[in-house]
Amino acid sequence: MPDSAAEVTAAGIARLAGVGRAAVSNWRRRHPDFPQPVGGTETSPTFDLGDVEQWLRHQGKLAEVPLRERVWQQLVSHPLGAAGALRHAGAVLLLLRDRPTTWLELAALGDIEMSERLPAALEAVLTARLGEHHPVALPTAAELAVSAALVRGAADLAAGRGAPQAFEFLLGRHLDANPRQYTLTPEGPAELMAALALGTAGRQPARTVLDPACGTGGLLRAAAPAGAAAGPAVLGQESDPDLAAVTALRLALHTDAEVRVHAGDSLRADAFGSLAVDAVLCHPPFNERNWGHEELAYDPRWEYGFPARTESELAWVQHALARLRDGGTAVLLMPPAAASRRSGRRIRADLLRRGALRAVVALPAGAAPPYGIPLHLWVLRRPGAQASPTPHLLLVDTAALAPAGRDKLPWQAVHHAVLEAWEDFERHGTAEEKPGQCRSLPVIDLLDDDVDLAPARHLPPSAAGTAADGLGDVHDRLTLALRRIGELAPTPPAGPAGPTRWPTTTVGELARAGALILRAGGPGAAESSTPVPVLTDYDVKAGSAPTGTLPEGPVEAPVLVEAGDVVVPVVGDVTVARVIDEATAGAALGRGLFLLRPDPAALDPWFLAGFLRGTANQRQASSYASTATRLDVRRLQVPRLPPADQRRYGARFAALAAFEQALREAERLGGSLVQGLYDGLTDGTVRPE
Repeated sequence: MPDSAAEVTAAGIARLAGVGRAAVSNWRRRHPDFPQPVGGTETSPTFDLGDVEQWLRHQGKLAEVPLRERVWQQLVSHPLGAAGALRHAGAVLLLLRDRPTTWLELAALGDIEMSERLPAALEAVLTARLGEHHPVALPTAAELAVSAALVRGAADLAAGRGAPQAFEFLLGRHLDANPRQYTLTPEGPAELMAALALGTAGRQPARTVLDPACGTGGLLRAAAPAGAAAGPAVLGQESDPDLAAVTALRLALHTDAEVRVHAGDSLRADAFGSLAVDAVLCHPPFNERNWGHEELAYDPRWEYGFPARTESELAWVQHALARLRDGGTAVLLMPPAAASRRSGRRIRADLLRRGALRAVVALPAGAAPPYGIPLHLWVLRRPGAQASPTPHLLLVDTAALAPAGRDKLPWQAVHHAVLEAWEDFERHGTAEEKPGQCRSLPVIDLLDDDVDLAPARHLPPSAAGTAADGLGDVHDRLTLALRRIGELAPTPPAGPAGPTRWPTTTVGELARAGALILRAGGPGAAESSTPVPVLTDYDVKAGSAPTGTLPEGPVEAPVLVEAGDVVVPVVGDVTVARVIDEATAGAALGRGLFLLRPDPAALDPWFLAGFLRGTANQRQASSYASTATRLDVRRLQVPRLPPADQRRYGARFAALAAFEQALREAERLGGSLVQGLYDGLTDGTVRPE
């Protein structure tokens, strides 16, 4: 298939040209020669990729379509759909990785002959890596002929990135484009779950790891070292056949260890029913009503009690225990309600009595979808024939480790706290009590009418911040902050003055004239293991240091801020503009932010930021087409003033910014002092007198 047969949406055109979707809409209206739609719908048309590329290059808006964008557009416009295209690309990338000579011989042929000879080569490599009953449907010669440009492009992409990284890029784009279609397990909790199941000191290393609801394979990928043949065999089952195929290819590209993935519902049709594995990792579907309650009533897996229709998660818990060998470990990501719902109390009680449930760990809110609630990890151990019930349960709460406002949780601190408590508990059968964080409780103390296992209900409150000396320090800092506010408070004007009418220009015009550079924030990805802080919209609005971090994934250069840049949020409460200082320089620009980099010879940054914050200015540049306000940065207006006047206004705006920051600090310290006194008075560490 020639490249021009690929289609691209307006969003794809915007990505190719590095502009917003509004710019593409403007091009369609203003340029009669803009390519006409060739497909899609009236509200979401698609365009011929070759025609679009030619038009962009003719207009000087594109020097060359990046290879990764070309391959991505070929994938999303594939006649078989993105999932089918991912299967074809992944199978060829696996052939390239495991049998590069075979691929080079085939790639040297024409498209037709290559497509006719590829199926046999793919069948051989898929069977060798995934077994005879793998879930990847073998493409026909006709299907491969349609995919010829895609698979050649994917191979070219792998030449620069490596086959696993090329597939991760394409899969990551697909997952980002369909966020509601898939439930992902983020890398942080996946690595923690793998460490809990596999990394216990003094235990035999796991040889087999199973995920019975493997989804996109995030948990199994965390359990298998990249490219290592000596790692544990990874086994998975997924009810969606397309996703099972993609996950099998992803894991085969990631590790040289044995990979076996099957399609099917694990509760109704367990593909590993005769196997006892060393470890189980699982992020089961939450709140499922149709999990097989009626047809599975007499299933032998329900050793700890028949789960109620509303307790699908406890069905997955018992399925995981049934697949373990004696002494094997399972770690499941669970909704917090599963620890306290009355309908599950009898099963929870039996899990405790028989020593199967070893630990319940409360993660910070935002760890995994649904992001609004603090999910739990359940650590389970299948009791052996000679094993005595475990007399204690470990309870850990990590909520206090995640400061409010972070866009990414501090997983290093969470990992350390959880693994330290777990390893201590494994060695001694109990764990050192840490108020507000962890303790081990005798099982008998939990076997009441509710059998409530939520960690927060059993942990003593943290004493941090409630001691009198700590509150005294907060009080002293608040006093200094209030004194600074008085020093920085701006002097009110002597009297009212009439409005001044300056000649103005817009940010868009300044950008076209070269007086400033305009860049949009984006995801990016780190080129090395060195952490790069990300300035988020929360940080800009709160005046705080960068709290985000770059996501893992294929390398995409982020936009790095420099001292003197002006950063503006474009969604929500946007009446703010921040001038970047030396301490923040070097951070990556996050989503929902625009960077304005003024030419120092033409624009003073504080002058620019101050006038961008004007209420009337923000209002005329904002749109309200949806429930959220969105700012069109290019429409913001700036007065045309000589440099000397700019510096006078800039100095006053800088003083106002310092006053605003002092107010924020005083508000934070005041809130900390008030809450600390409330906590101290209620827990007895502070006396009323």
